[in-house]
Amino acid sequence: MNTELGADDSFQLYDLRVEVICPKGQRILCGAKDGDYFTLEGEMLKLPPNQGISIYSLGAVLPLLAAKQRVTSPNDWMSTDAEVACPDPNCPSRLRIIRTGVRTFRHGDTTLVLLPQFQDGSRS
Repeated sequence: MNTELGADDSFQLYDLRVEVICPKGQRILCGAKDGDYFTLEGEMLKLPPNQGISIYSLGAVLPLLAAKQRVTSPNDWMSTDAEVACPDPNCPSRLRIIRTGVRTFRHGDTTLVLLPQFQDGSRS
């Protein structure tokens, strides 16, 4: 992944896959099924057809997704810890966040706020 600040306005984010993990033989209370998943491509969350996710489970994992999309130090817990517990304290399911690929974006395509190096009106 390119982490250098160049003259252009590009940046990269990881695509993510978030998979449900359900321990065998245990009662699952959040409606999840082992192997259910969704993907995050840029800012777009995508679910496969005929599959859903509990809003409470989504609420537990959602704050971590933007951080997981970004480059982090190998020593940062965000780089090493990948599982989030179901928010129901009686449900043993987990959500595993997996980095699956890299996508390049341009600052100018994602916001109207200019970068400091382009504030004089010139844009590459």
